[in-house]
Amino acid sequence: MIRKSNGYQSFVAEEIDKFISYKRALGRKFKTEERTLHLLDEYLLKEKILNIAEVTPELLARFLASRPRYQPRSYNHLLGVIKGFFKWLVVQGLLKHSPIHIRPRRVITYRIPFLFNRVQAQQLFLIASQLPDNNSAPQRGKAYFMIFVLLYGLGLRVGEVSRLERKDIDFDRNLLMIQQTKFSKDRLVPFGPKMAQHLQEYLQHHEEYYGAWKPDSPVFSFRRERPIHPGTISQTFHKLVPHLNLIIPPGVSPPRLHDLRHSFAVGTLLRWYREGIKPAQRLFHLSTFLGHVDPSSTAIYLTITEDLLKEANQRFEQFIPLSIKETQSHD
Repeated sequence: MIRKSNGYQSFVAEEIDKFISYKRALGRKFKTEERTLHLLDEYLLKEKILNIAEVTPELLARFLASRPRYQPRSYNHLLGVIKGFFKWLVVQGLLKHSPIHIRPRRVITYRIPFLFNRVQAQQLFLIASQLPDNNSAPQRGKAYFMIFVLLYGLGLRVGEVSRLERKDIDFDRNLLMIQQTKFSKDRLVPFGPKMAQHLQEYLQHHEEYYGAWKPDSPVFSFRRERPIHPGTISQTFHKLVPHLNLIIPPGVSPPRLHDLRHSFAVGTLLRWYREGIKPAQRLFHLSTFLGHVDPSSTAIYLTITEDLLKEANQRFEQFIPLSIKETQSHD
């Protein structure tokens, strides 16, 4: 008998539900993966598969082929979700072996992000502050100025900025409470006096226009009751970028909103180099600040740039004479 559960209708409906619940219990939002499993569920129904014995490697290969993915990363994500589900079935004792043995596609090229330097970021802030008001978005310039300052200055995700509420800002300790992050965890993000000044000025202007704040009022909202959507913030960013007249180096992708966060991470590493701090010893701190599960996720942001190579080379040149002296002292 086919069981129905949360929209799933194939014979593995209940197992899919349990798998998703398990992942979310580990702090994963699992929304994209849930949609992928819906595709598998629909395919099993279409092919009239009624038991696990009919789920063969050939069937799953046909399923993957039915979902065209031209980019290796997109295909590998689809494959990874399906692999993970069947491995979970094995662990649960519902299968002896996973029926999927397809290898991931090789990722030949990687996207090189555009990194904003301080001058370019300040130009973005200036242009954002000059955005005109309209009937549906009063105080636009002040809102987007503050949004982009937080994204670049603290390396926040756009969703984290969008969800900020007034009670999440603590001026007594200069902390932001970032709630329900990408991995469904909360974290505290400290900010300095300049950021505090920007926030206080923004909140004051906002209060003068809209009235007194409530604790759960969204910090960035044009309608008081709901925050500015992350997609709207991204669209505004892309409309402003052409006005910056940026020179994009060969091989580097056009700027995306997430590159402001990337720029923060790389800028932090560069500052550590210049201050004589060993980045490897502080990577865990940066990982915690950014809200990553582990430092390996943070390492993705630490793109090697010309400036970083220069600083690393200077550090190496300083190390070489010391090594030579130590060698000579032992001779």
